[in-house]
Amino acid sequence: MSQHILAIDQGTTSSRSIIFSPNGKIVAVAQQEFSQKYPKDGWVEHDPEEIWESVLFTLKEVFNKCSLAPSDIASIGITNQRETTLVWNKNTGKTVYPAIVWQDRRTAQQCRELSKDEEFVSYINTSTGLLLDPYFSATKVAWILDNVDGARQQAENGELLFGTVDSYLIWRLTNGKSHKTDATNASRTMLFDINEQQWDERLLKQFNIPANMLPTVMDCADDYGVIDASIIGCAIPIEGVAGDQQAALVGQACFEKGMAKSTYGTGCFMILNTGSKPLQSKNRLLTTVGYRINGETTYALEGSIFMAGATVQWLRDGLKLIGDAAESEALAQRARQDNGVFLVPAFTGLGAPYWDPDARGAILGLTRDTGISEIVAAGLQSVCYQTKDLQKAMESDGARPTNIRVDGGMSQNDWVMGFLSDILGAEVERPDVTETTALGAAFLAGLQHGIFSSIDELTHCWTSDRVFTPRLSKAERDQAYGGWKEAVDRIRCN
Repeated sequence: MSQHILAIDQGTTSSRSIIFSPNGKIVAVAQQEFSQKYPKDGWVEHDPEEIWESVLFTLKEVFNKCSLAPSDIASIGITNQRETTLVWNKNTGKTVYPAIVWQDRRTAQQCRELSKDEEFVSYINTSTGLLLDPYFSATKVAWILDNVDGARQQAENGELLFGTVDSYLIWRLTNGKSHKTDATNASRTMLFDINEQQWDERLLKQFNIPANMLPTVMDCADDYGVIDASIIGCAIPIEGVAGDQQAALVGQACFEKGMAKSTYGTGCFMILNTGSKPLQSKNRLLTTVGYRINGETTYALEGSIFMAGATVQWLRDGLKLIGDAAESEALAQRARQDNGVFLVPAFTGLGAPYWDPDARGAILGLTRDTGISEIVAAGLQSVCYQTKDLQKAMESDGARPTNIRVDGGMSQNDWVMGFLSDILGAEVERPDVTETTALGAAFLAGLQHGIFSSIDELTHCWTSDRVFTPRLSKAERDQAYGGWKEAVDRIRCN
């Protein structure tokens, strides 16, 4: 029987389907971008039907890229953009409002009001491991119920379901038979007690969210149902689910305490494995579920940066300084060193460790000599500086990463990875397979299906492509980072 695994990777700007061989190598990839909607300042939305259609397209298209048929797929894994919030009618399958994306800041004022209650803020942090912020799903669900005509009453009547993107896709792929999520996605809702591994009744009451809307929380490697045979002509079990960043932690085989990965997609997310006990951050990092396998939870410390690849997208689509993201590397190489230009990409606020939803972006240090190369280089460097922010916060929490593995689209840019190593003062290791988010979902599905016997076997599937080592002296590193900190201070609102 075939041992191939199909991973659905539903991201912020595109959906992909990737087929992996039993040893974790990519066989075929299909991808389709979809539109981003910005109805108001700080608002970010997706059309749920467009998400669904993009997933359907790639599910079918990936088989046109190889000699395999759907019947050759043993299992399916799903990984997804986290926190993005959907509410739909369980009878009709129609969403009552567009998907509110994780980047969306519309509930910032509500969070400010709630933050006046220090005891409640502390409770959120202790129970969920998160900070009270518009980033997470809770206030997004509440906003939909409070602002869409009839939604509150429908929810009270048990007619509406809530889910992050994984839940929504599982529900549709199984033709409404399965309303489930995994522990990693649940841990990003600000409604889930990560200590007890269950939905938090006090938080549901505080945000006025009916419990009957919520999906069942499963292990990351578990039985999520079977996709309807009408979708791609074959019924295939869904057996692995994890939010994109936790999936990358699994895909990078960061199974030992102290191992860390940093993923460079639309945003940048650095996650450090902290073992079997949650570590509460004193530096506004997030305590989260790294993965849950066989009922055993491994925790992680996470720093979230909102703008990484999205900054390059803005340089391309907004400023039109480049025609393609691939051009950025050659331009950056031509930039003058120590040019003093800093781009702070706070387009939708600042993430960890600042958590400033009202900050806005800026380019600082411009002179008459500044050109396109310097601005593009500053955009790329901003991603590295923000990663340095996360590294410093983790170290302050007593959790220095033992090694850093990188992945995502920007990890293919050697100039960026070289500067990242320089500014971190640490080795940066890039794997052979940089599609580690999808690989992690495939690993989880393969574990549940029996294709992989254990986590140890997954570790042996991971191989290194290149190690980047620091070239800057400590003095040079500190000077560059000091300039970044000054730039951030200039645009902060709190």
